Amino acid sequence: MAITAKDVNDLRQKTGIGMMECKKALTEANGDPEEAIKILREKGLAVAAKKSSRIAAEGVVDVAISEDGKTAAIIEVNIETDFAAKNETFQKFVRDLLAILLAKKPANMEEFLALDFDGTVTVEGAVKDKVFTIGENINIRRFELITGKLNAYVHGKGQMGVVVVCDCDDSAFGTEKFKEVSKNVALQICAMAPLYVTKEDVPAAIIEEEKAIITSTIKNDPKNANKPANIIEKMVEGKASKYYDTNCLLCQDYVKDDSMKVEKYLASEKDALGSEIKIVSFVRWEKGEGLEKKEEDFAAEIEKLTKK
Repeated sequence: MAITAKDVNDLRQKTGIGMMECKKALTEANGDPEEAIKILREKGLAVAAKKSSRIAAEGVVDVAISEDGKTAAIIEVNIETDFAAKNETFQKFVRDLLAILLAKKPANMEEFLALDFDGTVTVEGAVKDKVFTIGENINIRRFELITGKLNAYVHGKGQMGVVVVCDCDDSAFGTEKFKEVSKNVALQICAMAPLYVTKEDVPAAIIEEEKAIITSTIKNDPKNANKPANIIEKMVEGKASKYYDTNCLLCQDYVKDDSMKVEKYLASEKDALGSEIKIVSFVRWEKGEGLEKKEEDFAAEIEKLTKK
């Protein structure tokens, strides 16, 4: 069967794969486009296997919220380069994954990867297809489904994602004022990276460890050598209290008005909202946190290229 330029272009449009690869696949499939797609996918699996050992520490963190505003899906999908992470094919793929998460609500990664992606492949198969299409290793690192009266913020086109869960009257939930206040809190979490919501959330062991470090530091300072124990104890308590100011959301200075704490900001919005609003929990993910980064040696790369 003769393979026309239109046949090749149609397959390229469907797969996003280069013209020569599409022509080879169509030739091998005797012109059958479905068989050619299968062949390309099979080749893609081999490509994915070869690339799976390459470091994928770039990518995006993204969030989607259900229509009723009560379920959020947050996901981190990694890829090798920042350039590829900005590719519309990759970004649409992430959005499609979020839609599946909201619709199917898988319990874990294994269940998620086994879900149908588009009627032809599973989520896992779709990842391997995209490895072949984009040409870089891709990894769904993590996801979480969060429920409640919530809002979200994504910073820097996927550099960081925040979901904040609130408690307020049903009459206030979903209003423009609720969206404004909860968005401001999400921005606060993004900027100031709290670890806890309130002082009460901090484990006692964490504070005791903090106090031990402060005590040791104070006692090792010659200026404090002659200070009585009760004075040192007060110094320790004072410094330890600053841990809450740094790490507890409600104790932090509000980023949009540092004359008040976040707790006071929320209280100041009560009348406008028509309800008290409390922060129940939050999730804050930063792209690539904890992952090994690929080290580029440009001098070695140039030398390698010039020797070819």
